[in-house]
Amino acid sequence: MTNPAQRVTQRAIDVATPDLVAAFQRDGAVCLRGLLDAGELATLRRGIDANLAAPSARAIVASRPDDPGFFIEDFCNWQHNADYRAIALQSPLPQAAARLMQSRTVRLYHDHMLTKEPGTRQRTPWHQDQPYYNVDGLQNVSFWIPVDPVARPSTLEFVAGSHRGPWLMPRTFMSHEARWFPEGSLADLPDVEADRSAFDILGWALEPGDVVAFHMLALHAAGGVPAGQRRRVFSLRYLGDDARHAPRRWTTSPEFPGLAERLPAGAPMDDALFPLLVTDNAA
Repeated sequence: MTNPAQRVTQRAIDVATPDLVAAFQRDGAVCLRGLLDAGELATLRRGIDANLAAPSARAIVASRPDDPGFFIEDFCNWQHNADYRAIALQSPLPQAAARLMQSRTVRLYHDHMLTKEPGTRQRTPWHQDQPYYNVDGLQNVSFWIPVDPVARPSTLEFVAGSHRGPWLMPRTFMSHEARWFPEGSLADLPDVEADRSAFDILGWALEPGDVVAFHMLALHAAGGVPAGQRRRVFSLRYLGDDARHAPRRWTTSPEFPGLAERLPAGAPMDDALFPLLVTDNAA
């Protein structure tokens, strides 16, 4: 009889197959079908609904005032939300992260709730995540976890292979202004929507339990949602062996106030904010 931790690890092994690990390394994004079970989904829905009922001071509204829907994001709540904490620490996600990253160790980086209410027109524009973060390294993975069905037009999309770089100019989502880097200092984001056929675009219709995994440098975007369709999503970011603290000249999203005083540049992310969840991946 296996114990609960062994059963969780086995679920990660069963879903994050060698073929999917290879696809993640090649493309920077994969879909893990049925990774979370019904109990975990119920826990996560409860956590999201509690977060929506009482957003933190870090929450932001990411839709325009004239949008008929509503798009809200919130960050870094796992320490205060027991349901988020259970999913981040005790589900198959850390073991799946170890496999996808091909990393001996796994740390939690942060959590991110993204909810688009019915009728939200606001798209999430094409961007990379890593320029917004205070971490460097190639071994990382973000999980995008819907608790509602997501139709193909509303799902997260990726340009396959874009996780291999280079960094592209980060811009504000609303005004599209360059952030942190002078204009011309980085290659600009390609206009993917102008000619989608020129890019190898990945995306999946999703059911609750399915999890999308992607690299922090993967170029990605998401659509709005139609009337009558809600899209509650929880995202978790994990770090592997080569992750190092990279204090930025700019305000990162999310911020980690006081971290630069505790953790020097180039140091492993060894801090209570980033608990070590896997210490010797042998899966």
